[in-house]
Amino acid sequence: MTASEASAPIGIVGAGRMGRGIATAFALAGYKVLLLDLRERSPQDFARIGAEARQDIERDVAFLTEAGLIDAATADSVLADVTVAPAEQAPALLARCDLVFEAVPETLEAKQGAFAIIGAHVSQNALVASTTSTIDAETLAAMLPHPRRFMNAHWLNPAHLVPLVEVSPAMASDPARVEALCAMLRGIGKVPVVCRSSPGYIVPRIQALAMNEAARLVEEGVASAQDVDTAIRVGFGFRFAVLGLLEFIDWGGGDILFHASNYLSGTLDPQRFAAPAVVADNMAQGRKGMRDGKGFYDYAGVDLAAYRAGRIAEFVAMLEHRGMMPAIRGPGRPKPA
Repeated sequence: MTASEASAPIGIVGAGRMGRGIATAFALAGYKVLLLDLRERSPQDFARIGAEARQDIERDVAFLTEAGLIDAATADSVLADVTVAPAEQAPALLARCDLVFEAVPETLEAKQGAFAIIGAHVSQNALVASTTSTIDAETLAAMLPHPRRFMNAHWLNPAHLVPLVEVSPAMASDPARVEALCAMLRGIGKVPVVCRSSPGYIVPRIQALAMNEAARLVEEGVASAQDVDTAIRVGFGFRFAVLGLLEFIDWGGGDILFHASNYLSGTLDPQRFAAPAVVADNMAQGRKGMRDGKGFYDYAGVDLAAYRAGRIAEFVAMLEHRGMMPAIRGPGRPKPA
């Protein structure tokens, strides 16, 4: 369903940073959005929270306008399409929504309170999605009547800009409704991926390991915080914006990861750095990556030369965009002194 076809507004329960970002994403795509603050507040407190929410959305829309991505008229329309409402209006407003996102704080108590209200007031056919980054979908589905219409949809901040949304159905989720949500997300320019219900899902789980290891490098005196972050920005980050982690393993060869993991687990920490069994299994089965024709991916029928050239071209384009191409001598480029 496109914004022009939708008559029902998008409901977002929770007016914090994530809720504001999701509201902006849908409003930018042309949807009417109801951003609901579920906390019981005095009129004065809600006025303050509502003003903060509006200011955050206005700031993000103003940035897009200044960057030339939208014009002033569009910016005004986007802001007009977002309504920030207090808890007492939730029953009436939720009843109007065909899709509701829960975006309250990451505690079971807060989730239970939100889903009690959502479940009591949305129609039985409305899609309901949490945005949790850690709590598994099975736990949350049990908080709702009619769990077939529930799934998790984890957005990454800033939600109005980052393309990825991790969609995780519960066992009871209706596959057709999962696809309906994915189709709507694709319709607003997002890239949904579907993963099994598991604490941490995909990105938060990988991200937690990487962030903790970066903190350990500083703690152990291996490098300064500035140098660790520089290494991430200009080394780690660049490569994995072009190649996925598993694709990168195949590119270099799973045997490289296997031997590096053995060395690091032997010298640093056997639990943190041990390779999972799938890496050793792939080696034993002759699935070390591109040079074997199989790894985590199957390269049968793939023009590997064209594939490599395409990825390198993407990488070079990023480097040029950031002004970080290495020195390359040629016409008009003197040799270094």
